[in-house]
Amino acid sequence: MTLSELKSLREKIEISKKLIKQRIYICTTGCRASGALELVAGFNEYIEKNNLAGILEIVESGCHGKCSQAPLIRLEPSGYYYGKVKPEDVSEIVEKTILGNEKIERFYTVTSQEGEKGFFGHQKKDILLNCGIIDPKKIDDAIGVGAYMQAAAALESMSPLQVIENVLESGLKGRGGAGFPTGLKWKFCHNAPGDEKYLICNADEGDPGAFMDRALLEGSPHQIIEGMIIAAYAIGASRGFIYVRAEYPIAVEHITLAVKQAEEYGLLGDNILGSGFNFRITIRKGAGAFVCGEETALIASLEGKRGMPRSRPPFPANSGYMGKPTNINNVETLANIPLIIEKTGKTYSETGTKDSKGTKIFALAGDVKNTGLVEVPMGISLREIIYDIGEGIPDGRNFKAAQMGGPSGGCVPGEYLDLPIDYESLKEVGAIMGSGGLIVMDDRSCMVDMAHYFLEFIQKESCGKCVPCRVGTRHMKDILARICGGKGEKGDIEKLEELAVTVKSSSLCALGQTAPNPVLTTLKYFRNEYEAHIFDKKCPAGNCRDLLTYEILEENCTGCGVCKKNCPVSAISGEKKEIHSINPNTCTECGKCFEVCKFQAVRVS
Repeated sequence: MTLSELKSLREKIEISKKLIKQRIYICTTGCRASGALELVAGFNEYIEKNNLAGILEIVESGCHGKCSQAPLIRLEPSGYYYGKVKPEDVSEIVEKTILGNEKIERFYTVTSQEGEKGFFGHQKKDILLNCGIIDPKKIDDAIGVGAYMQAAAALESMSPLQVIENVLESGLKGRGGAGFPTGLKWKFCHNAPGDEKYLICNADEGDPGAFMDRALLEGSPHQIIEGMIIAAYAIGASRGFIYVRAEYPIAVEHITLAVKQAEEYGLLGDNILGSGFNFRITIRKGAGAFVCGEETALIASLEGKRGMPRSRPPFPANSGYMGKPTNINNVETLANIPLIIEKTGKTYSETGTKDSKGTKIFALAGDVKNTGLVEVPMGISLREIIYDIGEGIPDGRNFKAAQMGGPSGGCVPGEYLDLPIDYESLKEVGAIMGSGGLIVMDDRSCMVDMAHYFLEFIQKESCGKCVPCRVGTRHMKDILARICGGKGEKGDIEKLEELAVTVKSSSLCALGQTAPNPVLTTLKYFRNEYEAHIFDKKCPAGNCRDLLTYEILEENCTGCGVCKKNCPVSAISGEKKEIHSINPNTCTECGKCFEVCKFQAVRVS
């Protein structure tokens, strides 16, 4: 395919799209677990049965973002988003909203046209623009919204150094966690001597609660491929890899199909768009090792070795895959590249803060009403994300903290709700941007238990190569487990601090160097909770089961027997309509009695 043929194809696709005025975009990636495919079948069956094929089209799209309303659909041209839709609702939606232009309130969640209101009002959709408006399995859909046009522009009218200068001017920093300037990284690899160079897309997203890269691969795979073409041209690579974890089956399916389609269209392979530039992409599936998100460990895994990091220098830009100059960028970083070429680096840099440019995708999860994917300008406050986009904490609870940057990120307390979210500001409070995980916690969350949870994850994922990480994280995890279990001792806090500093300063790779962050930040901002666990043998949040006791209040107990019926270990005794009691020697502190009691007769202390 030549550039003129690509432009002609795009024009034909745009014309054909205009023939059908009504569309329903159904998320069939993340929403698949909530019955999205059954919903698609229901709509298509209704369209066929009622001869609506030329009037209404169903598009199997990627993620719309508001995952708390799954399965979520978007209706055009109204812009309405309907949440938690079921197959039995199909006829009502078509007849009332599509044909009758009537909004159905019980499905309605938000509209994309609400300006500054609602879930989308405070977002800036740049990278996620095409997720949710195309079928990621169809290359024509991607081309219809401009896919590969920026790669064509770069190959036709820009030199590799001009591309790099554009990326440098944009101020784009790596979205994988380290925040290193992308253009500088490319320049190092471009300048490295050698005729054979490689480009790697790091799609080994392993943070608990993070799914930004997965959503991009699932919902807009051609955007990633286009970013890789431009990056490969800039550094002089003729071969690329997408290293994606096998635990992402939909992402693997969609990106594999996208690569095949791009090859068939002449957008990958030899002489791309008649430019004389050759580039091929190979998909490699990782086994889910968290440490393989680190550059040198990922390279080792690609080479067929055990995924373990190595000392640097030499850096991958000089000696990477098979000892050749190699550039590694994560999915979100590469998804930004077509946008930078389209806007120019200077215009791109106008979004964000002085030192953190562009937008950032966050996976908003935890104790917040609206969970899902959000894309916001760098510099937005935590308060805006949680209370304007997320609509606050459920059940009228209070915000306590947010874990940012994944398991090796930091805990940001309520006093920093108005902190601008960028690389520099987060670093000042002990957190990191990471890949974009953002877990919100309300006042029922125990910070000691949270630190233990993330240390347990990190300790399991440690490759074991260096002693500080292998041994230090285990000792920290064991101390935290003791404290949560009511066996904490005087001096444990000091031991944790000493271990954290040692592990942070002497570990080989970023996994070990950032592993102590959850401990250090919770000790800094919630030290009183550690002290309560150790000295008072109490969990202020009421979370640590070994520190809780349950009793039934005589004045409130009606003898209904619901608690007795639901107790899994038969620790509750009492006859019907008589006051019940809990045997503390049998009770496992599971909390079931507290959950089911309607009379507030169970007290936790």
